[in-house]
Amino acid sequence: MIQAGNDREYRLAQLDDQAGRRRGSFIWHPPIALSVRARVSSASIPGTWGFGLWNDPFGFGCSPATETWQAPAPPQAAWFFSASPMSYLSFREDSPANGFFAQVLRSPKAGIWLVPIAMSLPFAARSARRTLSRRILEDAAGVAPDPSAWHRYEIRWQHQSTQFSIDEHVLLETRVSPRAPLALVIWIDNQYAAFDPGGRFARGVERNQEEAWLEVEALSCEPGL
Repeated sequence: MIQAGNDREYRLAQLDDQAGRRRGSFIWHPPIALSVRARVSSASIPGTWGFGLWNDPFGFGCSPATETWQAPAPPQAAWFFSASPMSYLSFREDSPANGFFAQVLRSPKAGIWLVPIAMSLPFAARSARRTLSRRILEDAAGVAPDPSAWHRYEIRWQHQSTQFSIDEHVLLETRVSPRAPLALVIWIDNQYAAFDPGGRFARGVERNQEEAWLEVEALSCEPGL
């Protein structure tokens, strides 16, 4: 749960199993099945929330319990993700970029290819984004059911595929599979981020007039399925 507040202070509530670990020691490898029943306080929460698997690519340890710093890395993720309209969180123009969606991201390993992209961002953001869209494999599908009602969400992560299901109905099945290892993350915050096709790069926090919460139960993450 995050409290109501203004648009000047970042508020985050997060559960994860990455605290104190560097990316190379995250514990999850395919094949696994992540399953959870979940609901949120509203279908239109300012900021972001979600649950799934990721590699914590930002480099500063987003978990409240960790102080581990590491260099930023290309994103690897398989998650159910909700973002308010201020966000634009897709490298493709034909995929959901905000709202509630299932998304999988697979990037090349970190390397020298990142350097020219990072250097060009302040001067040629549209070109940098096009390069990232060619390098980062992505697949996504919008989620129709109301997330404020209880639903069972499942992610089946295989070596060469990823499947997303809601209430035992397959939403997305794709040959895109993120690189291991990944960490489990469940969060809600008041943040937004955008990197849109026009090259607009923005990041900040939003005001939420009421407290917002994400409730989960029957969580399981089982290897070998």
